[in-house]
Amino acid sequence: MNLYEQRSSNIRRTWALIAGFLVVVIAVGYAIAWYYNEPAILWLAVIIAIATNFYAYWASDKLVLSLTKARPVSRKEFFDFYTVTENLAITAGLPMPKLYVINDPAPNAFATGRDEKHAVVAATTGLLSMLSRTELEGVIAHELSHIKNRDILVMTIAVVLAGFVAIAADFFLRMSFYGGNNRENRGSPIILVLGLVGIILAPIAAQLIQLAISRRREYLADASGALLTRFPEGLASALEKISAHNRPMRHKSHATAHLFIDEPYGRPEGKTVSWLERLFSTHPPVADRIRALLAK
Repeated sequence: MNLYEQRSSNIRRTWALIAGFLVVVIAVGYAIAWYYNEPAILWLAVIIAIATNFYAYWASDKLVLSLTKARPVSRKEFFDFYTVTENLAITAGLPMPKLYVINDPAPNAFATGRDEKHAVVAATTGLLSMLSRTELEGVIAHELSHIKNRDILVMTIAVVLAGFVAIAADFFLRMSFYGGNNRENRGSPIILVLGLVGIILAPIAAQLIQLAISRRREYLADASGALLTRFPEGLASALEKISAHNRPMRHKSHATAHLFIDEPYGRPEGKTVSWLERLFSTHPPVADRIRALLAK
């Protein structure tokens, strides 16, 4: 399977997962409505899910920039950052994204926005001061690939739906201990136990699917970025430098961690990563990403 086929396949799989999320949201709302014999709860769950997604679509970039303390920059202030992005955007056939900088010594970068015309690329001062121009090209190409592949919109929807499932599940789990109006349903222990197990596992499954989407997208953006620059060694070298920096970012959040090119919480040097940590990680291991980039 070549890169273009992989891109199409990943996009189809991701939207299938998003459709699955929507089914879970409706199922959770239905379960709560059925348990309390209140059909209005189902409609409320659907309305909240749609409203939350609408807000995420139109305002996700502003929310992310606010959480990360990013500020807009000019060509004069960060010449290499601006010109590298400008040149690669032309090569990729993309409109010039807005550029932001985060005052943080930890090297990192991310892209956000709802589409190509409303895209943002942000980088930390640590990244801009640490990387050579060739390495910076690799990182920017990676971020522009996220925009080109429409990863940011998909990831935002996945995060919102995962959060909604978790909140709804927690609400139902708490309220189930207080009983409901439907005594017949409440009196069925098997149905109640199955319902509680499903409610407990739903947010965990949602989180795992969200993380799986993020990790898959990182590999695809690495490959797309390498194709854009025609020099995978640049991104590989940048990833090596970024991962070698052990300190976490100043303003970090689990809500935005998946957007960055590397873990904003840092990767302690010499620490062995367990399979469980890999499972719940927003990013694949840097060594695996470098190995994939340099594979001949």
